[in-house]
Amino acid sequence: MNYRIYNQSTYRNIPQVREFIPESYLTDIDLTAMILPFKVNNYVTDELINWNQWQEDPMFILTFPNRDMLKEHHYRALKEARSAALGHREMKSLIEEQRLQLNPHPAGQLEKNVPEFQGRKLTGIQHKYEQTVLFFPSHGQTCHAYCSFCFRWPQFTGMDEYKFAMKETELLIDYVNAKPEVTDILITGGDPMVMTAERLRTYIDPILKERPGNLTNIRIGSKSLSYWPYRYLSDPDADDILRVFEDIVDSGINLAFMAHFNHSRELETEAVRKASRRILNTGARINTQSPLLRHINDSSEVWQDMWRQQLKLGMTPYYFFVARDTGSHDYFAVTLEEAVEVYRKAYRNMSGLARTVRGPSMSASPGKVHVLGRTEIMGEDVFMLKFIQARNPDWVGVPFFAKYDSEATWLDELSPAFGEDRFFFENN
Repeated sequence: MNYRIYNQSTYRNIPQVREFIPESYLTDIDLTAMILPFKVNNYVTDELINWNQWQEDPMFILTFPNRDMLKEHHYRALKEARSAALGHREMKSLIEEQRLQLNPHPAGQLEKNVPEFQGRKLTGIQHKYEQTVLFFPSHGQTCHAYCSFCFRWPQFTGMDEYKFAMKETELLIDYVNAKPEVTDILITGGDPMVMTAERLRTYIDPILKERPGNLTNIRIGSKSLSYWPYRYLSDPDADDILRVFEDIVDSGINLAFMAHFNHSRELETEAVRKASRRILNTGARINTQSPLLRHINDSSEVWQDMWRQQLKLGMTPYYFFVARDTGSHDYFAVTLEEAVEVYRKAYRNMSGLARTVRGPSMSASPGKVHVLGRTEIMGEDVFMLKFIQARNPDWVGVPFFAKYDSEATWLDELSPAFGEDRFFFENN
């Protein structure tokens, strides 16, 4: 398959768009894409979307923005501005103002996660948890297609002051050498697998040569298996990419390919099956993760099917996330109570091999909060929670309790139980 990309300017050229989608809906896409990034490719449009049911199709919703993903007053303001033929400068100002109201960097990513080292702020690194450093290579800060729920949407909208990216692998190596607690480097984006094999090597080879600090694991976070599996099959440098993976494994460093799958449909094509097999044959492992998303995968049946297909392909289900409180969160959000119910129903129908998956997990500012469920303690209706990971490692595994709230979708909407003024981690 020849690779073709469509964005806000060119998506009307997609044959299925011309055939199925009315002009009124296209206008809504145009307005929404002023705020949220929009890009899709021909693999998604030709092999993943069911165009006969496009309005309810999870893969269409996953990749095509719609007006309900914006707050109503934002949508109206954009529509009025365009009708009034607002000037370029004024329109840009309106767009930036609206974007800043969508919590562009949730969970303290910009303020708390970016380290300072040797007198400079490392804007291409995040270090939130002791063992794991996130690295954002500057050449990997785009994707084969954009997810409409993406919590890193500012990376793709021209908001440079909110973008994570770094060219210098040497600084990453120096930083890891200075942090003996670090065992994992997670290469993320965007999507690192948009890079050519040659470009990826410029980041990987120095790490393999230097073996900084106590590095044991390299992880690569990617949506490419879902959005462009031909990256590992027929792209000109597909074999070279796999040789990079083999070199990591042969060096004695574990390679974990962190694959993002949001719906079972993404696992059904012959291309993704063959690509997965080729990656696993390099000695890498494939771990899978996704947030729970209304309109896309908010049923236990979808998750059961997804996990079963992943196991069949040799993948390991890893994380069941709660959608982050950013961007189009209001459109995709599922209450914590619903999240627990979907997870439990899916989990209890899986064999032990799939019970590696952890969730529901909120990647909040203090850490990854595991929502264990709802119960009654001393006559009070509560949520039970604990940290899977935390900024302060002493918090990990410590249970805590929040008042039950049937409408809560995120940690900051919860209040401490038992008359406490603060959660224990807020006292630090």
